[in-house]
Amino acid sequence: MRITVRRGDITVQDTDAIVNAANSALAGGGGVDGAIHAAAGPELAAACRELRRTVLPRGLAVGQAVATTAGRLPARWVIHTVGPNRHAGQTDPALLASCFTSSLDVAAGLGARSIAFPAVSAGVYGWDVEEVARIALDAVRGWRGAPGHALQEQEDGGIAEVRFVLFGAAQEAAFRRAAGG
Repeated sequence: MRITVRRGDITVQDTDAIVNAANSALAGGGGVDGAIHAAAGPELAAACRELRRTVLPRGLAVGQAVATTAGRLPARWVIHTVGPNRHAGQTDPALLASCFTSSLDVAAGLGARSIAFPAVSAGVYGWDVEEVARIALDAVRGWRGAPGHALQEQEDGGIAEVRFVLFGAAQEAAFRRAAGG
């Protein structure tokens, strides 16, 4: 599995899936969440409402992930994950790591070969970007696939590329440091 880091706009990535730093209501919001919903168009909001109506009436739990179609985005799927909010006392690094591993599990279940992540919980949720970068890279490097999903990239069609797409220079630099380059 190749891991890359770049600065850019996650909504224009040509990966099979992009990850949305969502709120538990899957209702769209600010930051990455708002940008993804705006770029995807009303199809994404409709898919999220349907999930809430049928499968997630109480919302998506912190650290968990769920997929929808991607609306007008170039990606095939949007994988929504709810990061822990440090301001609300959610300070367990395992919850943050779970955002990344749960998203990879969902992507593998969909058959995605590539996935793009933002800096989940950095910014408005109060986590330091250096800590997010370290936890994210460790989680991705340690991921071994969901039960029943092989990590073999060529023969079994596993995830071949994980791309971290960061909005600003400071986030990009933190992720590059965590990636070792």
